[in-house]
Amino acid sequence: QVQLVESGGGSVQAGGSLRLSCAASGSTYNLYCMGWFRQAPGKEREGVAAIGSAGTTTYAESQKGRFTISKDNAKNTMYLQMNSLKPDDTAMYYCAAVPTYPTYVLDGGRCFGSPRYWGQGTQVTVSS
Repeated sequence: QVQLVESGGGSVQAGGSLRLSCAASGSTYNLYCMGWFRQAPGKEREGVAAIGSAGTTTYAESQKGRFTISKDNAKNTMYLQMNSLKPDDTAMYYCAAVPTYPTYVLDGGRCFGSPRYWGQGTQVTVSS
């Protein structure tokens, strides 16, 4: 079992920055592929970025160059640094842990395997 808790969301103006954190407990964190997802009202949940257990990263096209995913295995924490935020980035952001094929990531910001564990989400609101 893995428990995930996101933090760091908030309200910012366009062009601003936020840093999201995802703290994990309950298992060996560095054995999972970890990912960030987001869901805006009326839209499907989409992958934002992911980081494999060995550190390989992947981003959705619209986040490349603006978002940076990282993790600190010693702290069991994953981060998403979001710069140059746009109103379209407004969404609930979730972190997820993927135990299968943990070293592999896919183009487009997702782990190869399917998420098994989810956090409760943190809201990001970007105003124009």
